[in-house]
Amino acid sequence: MESIRNIAIIAHVDHGKTTLVDKIMYHCQLFRENENTGDLILDNNDLERERGITITSKNVSVQYKGTKINIIDTPGHADFGGEVERVLNMADGVCLLVDAFEGPMPQTRFVLQKAIDLGLKPCVVINKVDKENCTPEEVHEKVFDLMFELGAEEWQLDFPTVYGSAKNNWMSDHWENVTDNVEALLDMVVDNVPAPKVSEGNPQMLITSLDFSAFTGRIAIGRLERGILKEGMPISLVKRDGTVTKSRIKELHTFEGLGRKKVTEVIAGDICAVVGVEGFEIGDTISDHENPEGLASIAIDEPTMSMLFTINDSPFFGKEGKFVTSRHIRERLTKELEKNLAMKLGETDSADKFMVFGRGVLHLSVLIETMRREGYELQIGQPQVIIKEIDGKKCEPIEELTIDLPENLSGRAVEFVTLRKGEMLSMETKGERMIIKFNIPSRGIIGLRNQLLTATAGEAIMSHRFIGYEPYKGEIAGRNKGSLISMEKGKAIPYSIDKLQDRGKFFVEPNAEIYEGQVIGENSRGDDMCVNVTKEKKQSNVRSSGADEKARIIPPIIFSLEEALEYIQKDEYVEVTPKSIRLRKIYLTETDRKRFKI
Repeated sequence: MESIRNIAIIAHVDHGKTTLVDKIMYHCQLFRENENTGDLILDNNDLERERGITITSKNVSVQYKGTKINIIDTPGHADFGGEVERVLNMADGVCLLVDAFEGPMPQTRFVLQKAIDLGLKPCVVINKVDKENCTPEEVHEKVFDLMFELGAEEWQLDFPTVYGSAKNNWMSDHWENVTDNVEALLDMVVDNVPAPKVSEGNPQMLITSLDFSAFTGRIAIGRLERGILKEGMPISLVKRDGTVTKSRIKELHTFEGLGRKKVTEVIAGDICAVVGVEGFEIGDTISDHENPEGLASIAIDEPTMSMLFTINDSPFFGKEGKFVTSRHIRERLTKELEKNLAMKLGETDSADKFMVFGRGVLHLSVLIETMRREGYELQIGQPQVIIKEIDGKKCEPIEELTIDLPENLSGRAVEFVTLRKGEMLSMETKGERMIIKFNIPSRGIIGLRNQLLTATAGEAIMSHRFIGYEPYKGEIAGRNKGSLISMEKGKAIPYSIDKLQDRGKFFVEPNAEIYEGQVIGENSRGDDMCVNVTKEKKQSNVRSSGADEKARIIPPIIFSLEEALEYIQKDEYVEVTPKSIRLRKIYLTETDRKRFKI
């Protein structure tokens, strides 16, 4: 068996995982000299590129000094924690990246906990040592303390460390000793991560991801735990619930560079892709045809948030999207369940409304944005947290929230969080910035980011992770401003908007098409107000001097998808179509709103 190392790269958001994978690929010469592949090569879909974050885990493989290293890049957001849990089963060791300035952050803790529970060997990379005011030694101590606190065993606490800067393409054994390549890191992986443990017996492979090809159908990806898989071999598929179906392997592929290479057989320990197996799901086991034995399935944490997805029934439905019926939306959501393990789908009493459960607003808004780009039209209700009853008490999800912001603005942040039933745990200063930790109900986090960014001129950095359920903390005040609602269907006339500007802020551009019941602005008072912005100026021939002032219109507030979801009240929907995001009341006419008050 050629020597193989399987390693997952785990870290908090923006600590440099995908950049590090780029540098490893360049070092192992995956590309020709004249090939300009850019940076963040693995973030290859549009959404990942636009937001600058990793959303789905991906794997590449490189050859280094005769060893094949399978590298799995994982996302750093708490909302995509399901992706990390899913792929850690394929790895034998983890490469934990920590920012030399920020130190271990909430998500570092979450991913490290999962890796230690699975008994993986950690290798620590202290990245970004070129930042000013950074403290690599202190961070190293903190990582050790964190591992100890998470219950790591002795052989895990004896972890190797390298220092460096992935962006500047160097790693070495000491942070002052600058080199010109990342060999120190690769040597550490080859020397310290154990080769895959291979036990004797029949083939067993746990399916941890799936891929789809229009040509060959669904492809199962996982690590072969034991035995050998061959092309054309009959196998049994052991489902999660223990039922067994028979199937046959048509093709086998192993990973090579960014692509795949077709092979005739795969030996235990390697990560491979299997084509031709029908009807599998993530968490099933491919095993021997004669004596099928299943592996333990993947444990995934529970979702903490739900949103109502429904068909678009506004007056403008079907104008922009290709897929508008409830059948289309149901099929798309069911397809998403196959690969998005942390998401769940629930039925409601109506055929065209679906409850979708996920890890957070970002997790579900990425799904909505993807659907929108594929041509779907849908409406989404206000995000709700999942309330459970434990020992007869109403309990709600609690998260640990870390806010990193300039020291002189910390008072505002504490004030906002305490209004939302947050409790402060600690404050520490780092240079000119302050890092404050809170425990806060998940309900309080919805809509907090917008407020914080406004109050701190965009300087605050927020991260949170789910801790557990605690007794219900009481009501949290929602938004204290009402909505401006359109009375008529038509065009938003600049003349009317100008005359109504002292009533509040608008969300629609002049001359945009609007409909009755659409939320077109925020009232400056606390109640909803119906306004008519479709009125034109009367063109009579009676003139009065000085009455023709110029219309000066303040630019409208344009919401991103997450901002819109966090902004709406419980009697409003966000209408999402491929070209626009609109806010609307659930009941469009004034009389209906009074009759069915929500």
